[in-house]
Amino acid sequence: MNTSPDPRWAPHATVATVVVDGGRVLLVEETIEGRQVLNQPAGHLEPGESLAAAALRETVEETGWTVELTAFIGCYQWTAADGTPFLRFCYAARPISHDPARPLDAGIDRALWMTPAELQAAAGRQRSPLVWQVLADYLAGQRYPLAMVREVA
Repeated sequence: MNTSPDPRWAPHATVATVVVDGGRVLLVEETIEGRQVLNQPAGHLEPGESLAAAALRETVEETGWTVELTAFIGCYQWTAADGTPFLRFCYAARPISHDPARPLDAGIDRALWMTPAELQAAAGRQRSPLVWQVLADYLAGQRYPLAMVREVA
């Protein structure tokens, strides 16, 4: 019987959505370990869920905004300070409608719109370096067709 830990690398699969409207970016303010931080609408992929469906779900759950995905921005590999590895799949989206009465996910304090300059000035409040990197890539025009990420049955 082998009792050694599984040697395979098993990162957390997450999604994030960059929603831009009128020169502002949709963000969430959330409390992590007692500290308020800024993040894109983001979260973990659930079993049986496609990456695109997860991005749509997380956006509405964390912000109350229903969005339409418009492009794939990229996949980002990052290891948190505690050693937790992540693969973050990032999408661009446009806002469709907002339900201000919808309760937000636990831990989300509020959804807010910021300009890229305001977010950049708040670098110390960003949950991870992924927050700015993904937006910087989006602002630089990095967009791929949604079909670049394929779900195969």
